[in-house]
Amino acid sequence: VTLHRAENTDEPDILTSIIQDLVSVSKKWPVVFPLHPRTEAALKKFDLYPLAEKNFLLLPPLGYFDMVNLLKDSVAVATDSGGLQKEAFFLRKICFTLRNETEWGELIEAGWNRLVPPGLPSGIANAIQDFCSFPRKSILPYGDGNAAEKIVFALKNQGLRTGK
Repeated sequence: VTLHRAENTDEPDILTSIIQDLVSVSKKWPVVFPLHPRTEAALKKFDLYPLAEKNFLLLPPLGYFDMVNLLKDSVAVATDSGGLQKEAFFLRKICFTLRNETEWGELIEAGWNRLVPPGLPSGIANAIQDFCSFPRKSILPYGDGNAAEKIVFALKNQGLRTGK
């Protein structure tokens, strides 16, 4: 789990709902939670830190490579981070995005990502239960790795058409 956006951390009702839902998830799967400083402060401010500490493996903020390593060994990720959603896809991990929207609609369409709007009772737990069995499509959102060859081919063909 990663959580840092103001809309999730600054509203006590929303943060409480997310934490309680993650506690429910932790009964079935271990929850590893690198804490962003904003999130840690909010958990303490709203007296949720003891609950989190009791039910999750809380870690300090992680650097990029440590985070990718953690993600690589996970079953799935719940996050409000735009970047981690894409990293999850690259590692073929299911992602639950704790937001109302995402920058990566293609990942939702392909079945790798599910939006879980914050504050819904049991939203995360229900999403995990329902979504883990959904089929996922293999997609190539950045092409097939042959861009250079295609560009050279297009340039050569353009040159032929212009007589150069």
